[in-house]
Amino acid sequence: MSYTKSNIADVEPVGGGLHFLREPLGCEKLGVSVLECDPGWTGKEHDHEEDGQEEVYVLVEGEARMHVDGEAVELDSGDALRVPAGATRQIHNGDAKSTFVIAGAP
Repeated sequence: MSYTKSNIADVEPVGGGLHFLREPLGCEKLGVSVLECDPGWTGKEHDHEEDGQEEVYVLVEGEARMHVDGEAVELDSGDALRVPAGATRQIHNGDAKSTFVIAGAP
């Protein structure tokens, strides 16, 4: 078989709403996650300096704000934001539920 298929409903969420799909999909270099954020949720500030992973956050549904190296970036549904490995990032969700698809690779 030349492909792998998974459904987020079959992947136990971490921290409430983060579904890591790398392992279920058998990805070797690419990380893919789906993040479901409750209204008013704030994520952990972090970077990927040590593992060299840049990430792209695609806001599929809702409104949110990302702080990247201390700068606030407003996101609407359909927006995509690339964050380099060494930059700090933190999600601040808006007043409604939102859904992100996050892809990352070194």
